[in-house]
Amino acid sequence: MTARPPRRPATPPVVIFSASIGAGHDGAARELARRLTERGVPSVRHDFLDMLPAGLGRALRDTYARQLRSVPDSWGWLLDKMAGPRMSAGAGALSSGLAATRMLAAIGADASAVVSTYPLASQVLGRLRRSGRLTVPAAAVMTDPSVHPLCVADGIDLHLAPGRHTADQIHAMNAPVLTVSPIVDPAFRPVYDRAEKAAIRRRLGLPADERLALVIAGSWGVGDVERTAADIAATGAALPVVVCGRNETLRRRLHETGTAVALGWVDTMPDLLRAADVAVHNAGGLSSTEAMASGVPVISYRCLPGHGTANAAVLAAGRLSPWPQTRVELAAELYAAVDGPSRQRQQDVFTTFRDDLDAADVVALHDRRTTLIPA
Repeated sequence: MTARPPRRPATPPVVIFSASIGAGHDGAARELARRLTERGVPSVRHDFLDMLPAGLGRALRDTYARQLRSVPDSWGWLLDKMAGPRMSAGAGALSSGLAATRMLAAIGADASAVVSTYPLASQVLGRLRRSGRLTVPAAAVMTDPSVHPLCVADGIDLHLAPGRHTADQIHAMNAPVLTVSPIVDPAFRPVYDRAEKAAIRRRLGLPADERLALVIAGSWGVGDVERTAADIAATGAALPVVVCGRNETLRRRLHETGTAVALGWVDTMPDLLRAADVAVHNAGGLSSTEAMASGVPVISYRCLPGHGTANAAVLAAGRLSPWPQTRVELAAELYAAVDGPSRQRQQDVFTTFRDDLDAADVVALHDRRTTLIPA
């Protein structure tokens, strides 16, 4: 009888915790998992909201969505309060009490590492590491340019920061940090030439000869989006094309005004960005990074209170996205973007980020006996 060759041991998986609150956390988790697969490292993704007691995760998501739509200023106030050490510690302790047991069960005994793209999940993992209940390395991925104290968790082996301005904030909090390149799907790339851009516009039914300003307001279409579209249209610099996400009411209202191209949920964001001449955002998360990766100049405008304004400040300081405060200032930035000067400046800055380490390499190149901090 021919002896069978010994079976190669299976590569232990990386467990990734995200959260279906908006699209940025899930987007970063999905791209990290894709890159790990390319490197031969399996991964398992979990939604942190599913780790909470029955119904609580959905209630948290729905409350957050209503807050942003109805009383966005209260969200900014809450984030400011949560930045204090006592409130931050309390949120971490509460999250751990609610989710730690389920998260440990989801991680299992064979994981090689755990990664979080959501602040509350990072807080739970940090507490599990400090207590010794989690014995494999844990990393936290930043999905916004600005860093709220809740994003930085004591006990986490390494915080991965896309961009040096983000890394500097974590370093100032005395937490372990490594600067990595933006965690963006490679489908988000610059347009090759005018012919490609024209073909994309024809395919998407967009005007061929207009200068287009793509207005991005997240997967929920929240914020002062209608006034943003009206301000862009009033400048005459570009025609607003608004991605309303899942906000069908917003899409209908914008369509009725006739001043903007109003789109609902789209699965063609890479193409849509390549079709645009400039992107205008109000939150500054993953969508703005995707726009920069697509070679599209980005402008922050009428930003959401809390994370939106905080991100806009960091992006402006890094010369990645101007933050006009008035319609006159907006007009100047739009003309600078569509005519070229600001486009080249922003791309020169963003291109330097590509020289940083890849987050997937950092996570993949270790074993259970090491930390995630490179030697």
